[in-house]
Amino acid sequence: MPRADAPVTPPVVLTIAGSDSGGGAGIQADLKTIEAGGAFGTSAVTSVTAQNTTGVQGQHLLPTEEIEAQIRAVREDFEVAAVKTGMLAASSVIDLVVDAAADLSNLVVDPVMVATSGDRLLEPEAEAAYERLLAEAALVTPNADEAEVLTDREITSPEDAEAAGRDIVEMGADAALVKGGHVPGDEIVDTLVTADSVTTFRHDRVETEATHGSGCTLSSAIATRLAHGDDLTAAVGSGVSLLSRAVRYNLDVGEGPGAVHHMVEIRDEAARQETSEAVEGVVSALTERDVTPLLSESGAAVAGATPYAETPVEVAAVEGVLGPTASDDRRGPCVRFGAVADLAACLLAAREHDPELRFAVTCRASERVESALSALDGTVVTVDSADRLGDVSAAERVSRGVDRAFETSEESPIAVVARGESGADELTVLSPTVDGLLDRVERLLDAIEG
Repeated sequence: MPRADAPVTPPVVLTIAGSDSGGGAGIQADLKTIEAGGAFGTSAVTSVTAQNTTGVQGQHLLPTEEIEAQIRAVREDFEVAAVKTGMLAASSVIDLVVDAAADLSNLVVDPVMVATSGDRLLEPEAEAAYERLLAEAALVTPNADEAEVLTDREITSPEDAEAAGRDIVEMGADAALVKGGHVPGDEIVDTLVTADSVTTFRHDRVETEATHGSGCTLSSAIATRLAHGDDLTAAVGSGVSLLSRAVRYNLDVGEGPGAVHHMVEIRDEAARQETSEAVEGVVSALTERDVTPLLSESGAAVAGATPYAETPVEVAAVEGVLGPTASDDRRGPCVRFGAVADLAACLLAAREHDPELRFAVTCRASERVESALSALDGTVVTVDSADRLGDVSAAERVSRGVDRAFETSEESPIAVVARGESGADELTVLSPTVDGLLDRVERLLDAIEG
């Protein structure tokens, strides 16, 4: 029997940009990001480049009439909710987009002038033509180098970025997001300027050169959120958050610096069920043994992080298991994302030092338990209570303790003993895998029983 179809209607985003044969930037990055963001990506290719992670080896600008034909074909058939521009390469192409801009919604202009590798991607005479396009833009997203070209300002601080953003708005753009990745400092400050507001987005710098495609990914992510109906500030915030994660969990491909991970958020979201089931599996496996020596009055807690977890709501956890407060519900443990704040904070803090760590068990650190720790094949670090004190939240105290543990160890610890203020010491066992976690817990139990 034939099945009825069940069509969906995502918003449509058009990218007008160059092609990157290396797949990390340009049209390729745009379409990956748009699709990952739940929109339907369409494209008009302006230029074909021969490039990879080491640089640009060649570039061919398509005839203007062919570019115009692509834009016309898309707009005649699709209701385009947002448009982003990338590499336009020549003043004739910029003028083409300017002519079409009056009828384009949510136009995000990424003024691509220089590749991440340092290669020039724009004819010098075309730089002046950008001023006409900026006047049509809902948002312009230059990095510091591009903002310097557009505004003739030197940008070495967030204050300089704000001034450049104001200049771009005065040129006619509705808003400017001056990105801080090229501005020195441990913290990246992205500055969003509109005619009546300034908003900054701050995040820690990731120590990597694998930022190929970062500008394309950010502008595409923002355009996609605008197509979904988000307001500008929310769309920019969402895009900045995605890019920060995409850079940290970059793709190690090619001989040069890798590319950002365009699909990182959707991949992480897809792993939630697997992560939850893995935590349930740990609990089920441990119920087959007598784990009484490890239990405190509240039992034990188990947690698992999604592969690209950055926040507590991406850590699945269950507490009170295996102990006196454990539920007798035959349906199994209640695993929730965002539960067990202290253990989630511990696991996330550990991942800052070793991103491969995904699973953890926390339990009592009695004298019997500590004497058996030598059975574990790896480094165990003890953190005194003084390392965990301060006028901060409990989760922050845990994070600081874990930071101290990793900083004092030459290799990634497999377990951390945290001294409590009143003798309530805790042991947290860490592992990249469920099997590794269970092996460590079982070794510990074997040593205690032996």
